[in-house]
Amino acid sequence: MAIMVCQECKERPASLHFTKVVNGEKTVIQLCERCAQEKGELYLLQGGTGFSINDMLAGLLNIDPAYQQAAPESISGGVLQCEVCKMTYPQFAKVGRFGCANCYKTFRHQLAPIIKRLHSGNMAHGGKVPTRIGGSLHLKKEIELLKEKLGFLVRQEEFEKAAEVRDQIRSLEKKLHEGEDKSE
Repeated sequence: MAIMVCQECKERPASLHFTKVVNGEKTVIQLCERCAQEKGELYLLQGGTGFSINDMLAGLLNIDPAYQQAAPESISGGVLQCEVCKMTYPQFAKVGRFGCANCYKTFRHQLAPIIKRLHSGNMAHGGKVPTRIGGSLHLKKEIELLKEKLGFLVRQEEFEKAAEVRDQIRSLEKKLHEGEDKSE
């Protein structure tokens, strides 16, 4: 495999590879870490202007009036501020990055709707498991998802569909128990 060279300095090996698609036209950008930092961490060419991941996050924070929380208030009635680095939420929204690890805890309630929007409504990280080693884990995950679906169908009073999902769960649980018996 050939080592790619940075498109900016043409000296160091490219360690960051970005693909940009605009109007169906694909552009690949390959940079070394130093050039990427100099260009604002995430460099996307568009008429010679740079664009950073921080700019993107700051834009997401201000993209929708529902997410423009001018100054979330703390319990004391003042502006919510990180106890460790003293960053406020409006500062975070402007800069697009936190001042310290404690900011995640401090601003967790303001981040929830943003993360939910970015991840199409998902708030929990499910992760991925390789197929060859995660057979029973895949079954357990599928059973868990089907149980959530079953609960939803019951709440919607769609009992025929719920019965079908219940049968799928039983079938998968049987398969799971058979697999566990073989491994013992």
